Amino acid sequence: MSDALRHSLHRIAAALERLAPPPPTAADPATAPAMIWRDGVLVDAQRVAAVPLDMLVGIDRQKAALLGMLRRHAAGHAAHDVLLWGARGTGKSALVKSAVAAVQAEADRPDEPAALALVDVAGLDTLPALFAALAPVPRRFVLFIDDLGFDEPGEARALRSLLQGGAEERPVNTRLLVTANRRHLLPRDLDEQSSAINPRDAIDDQLALADRFGLSLGFHVLDQDAYLAIVSAYAARHDLPFDADDAVQWATRRGSRSGRVAWQYVVELAGREGRAI
Repeated sequence: MSDALRHSLHRIAAALERLAPPPPTAADPATAPAMIWRDGVLVDAQRVAAVPLDMLVGIDRQKAALLGMLRRHAAGHAAHDVLLWGARGTGKSALVKSAVAAVQAEADRPDEPAALALVDVAGLDTLPALFAALAPVPRRFVLFIDDLGFDEPGEARALRSLLQGGAEERPVNTRLLVTANRRHLLPRDLDEQSSAINPRDAIDDQLALADRFGLSLGFHVLDQDAYLAIVSAYAARHDLPFDADDAVQWATRRGSRSGRVAWQYVVELAGREGRAI
C-alpha cells in the first residue's frame, strides 16, 4: 500500500469517527430510576412517558393487581412475572410505566434512589447478559418487554427457559413485565396443528409460555361508555370541552375504541383550540 493511499484511508477513518455519534454513557443501575438495555449496555432513559394513574380509566382491577405485585417486588418479597395481554391501545404499556412511577413515588426516602427500577428491553437474545449485570446490584428491577410476539417457536422456548426451567437460576431481584396482543403469545397455526401427530401437543406447546407468568392481566375492547369516560378524563385534565357525539365519530372513523384513540382525539381537540398539551 502506497503512502498516499494509506494517508487517504486514515483521513477517511478520522472523518467517519467525527461523524459517528458518541457511545452512550452507561447508566448506574444502583441509582437510575429507568434505563434502556441497548446493545449490551444500560443507558439512562431520558424521559419516561408515565401518565398519572388516575388518568387510566376503566382498568381498575388490572391497576390494583399490578400495583400490588410491584409493591411486593420493591419490598423484597416474593413476586411474579406479569403478562399484560389484550386489545391494542387499551393501556397495557401505559399502565406499566405509570405503575412503576407510582411505586417509586411511594418511597419512604424521596432523596434516595427508589428501591424499584424499570429497564426497557428491546430484544430477548441478550437477556442472560442483562440478568448477569443486574444480579449483584442491591436493588429490585422490572424488565419491560413491550409488544412481544414470536415468528419462530424456538424463540418462545428460549424465553420459556429463561422464565422458568433453565439450567441457571434467574436473579431474584429481576421480574419481567411483558405486554402482548395475544393471551397465549404464539399465533395458533392451524396448518401446524393439523399436521401434528397429536394436535393437542401443538396447542400445549403454545400455552406453555403463557403459563410461566404468575400473573396474567387481560385488557379488552372498550364499549362506548368506557371510551367516553377515558376521553372525559383526558379532556378534564387539560381543561378541554368536548362533544360526546364528536368523540364517538372520531372513534368510528378509526374503526376502534381504545385509550389510544381517546388520547388522539384529545390531541385533536387541543389542536383545534390552538393549544399544546
